[in-house]
Amino acid sequence: MGCPFCNLKENILFENDLAVAFFDSYPVSKGHTLIIPKRHSEHYFELTKREIEAMFELSQKVKEYLDKEFHPDGYNVGFNVLEAGGQSVMHTHMHVIPRYEGDAENPRGGIRKIVKQKDTY
Repeated sequence: MGCPFCNLKENILFENDLAVAFFDSYPVSKGHTLIIPKRHSEHYFELTKREIEAMFELSQKVKEYLDKEFHPDGYNVGFNVLEAGGQSVMHTHMHVIPRYEGDAENPRGGIRKIVKQKDTY
């Protein structure tokens, strides 16, 4: 099976010369969005500086859109890198995950919660 993100043509929210933003097919929350480079790269550390800039430019547009459409109370933004880091699609993608009051009993620590017993400090 080929890369599900390569040749993406539908359901695009925003794009620029080097990147594309679209809603996640398996959202963690209402408005969960992915931003990918148009060029196939396996993970974040293979991106060029220009691709990183293009993705972060789109992240600002995505946030403005999500703020207007869904009114989240916070965000988690980041990359999973390789299988041990939780990456399941081997095409670089940035998650923009809106967070809402009450969606987690104790949201303190955010992404630190991915490694149990390391989420409190």
